[in-house]
Amino acid sequence: MKLYTRNGDDGTTGLFGGQRVDKDDLRVEAYGTVDELNSHVGLALAGLNPKDDPDHAAMLTSIQNRLFEIGADLSTPRKPGDDDRGGYIPRIGDEQAAELEDFIDAVCEDLPEMTSFILPGGTELAARLHVARTVCRRAERLCVSLNKIEPIGGVIIVYLNRLSDLLFALARRANRHAGLDDVPWINPNAK
Repeated sequence: MKLYTRNGDDGTTGLFGGQRVDKDDLRVEAYGTVDELNSHVGLALAGLNPKDDPDHAAMLTSIQNRLFEIGADLSTPRKPGDDDRGGYIPRIGDEQAAELEDFIDAVCEDLPEMTSFILPGGTELAARLHVARTVCRRAERLCVSLNKIEPIGGVIIVYLNRLSDLLFALARRANRHAGLDDVPWINPNAK
């Protein structure tokens, strides 16, 4: 099978189920941004040494699989009567969102309490995780907008919201693991 099909040369793309939509359709923007997020998570994962941090490597790999499932879900318009149980297309459920909460709790266990806003930076790994976090927030905003037009399943938005929190915690953890403090925002109006 060839990689190129020429089917999208007219500015449209096919959704799962055969429907064709413009490539700038909000649904395509949403799942395309989830794909971009998945790439950034992969870039962060490439910056981890799995021998030093096997739990976080496994965590990010699991997240990449979930993001792929969210992309498939978003590229499959729901029909009346569809539920979140899935069928052929895997659907993110409450248990996946709860899993992220468990991940967040585990990552935050040894982190100091935040006393200021934190700038995205520090180590290269922390910076990569912060970029992934901001792309995650954009994906979440696009999914909120799409959900106003047509239902996408309630847990996708919850999952992305929790994931951005986890990516923030992982960035803080990456700096802490490297012996660096968080990079605080310095309020120019503070006395």
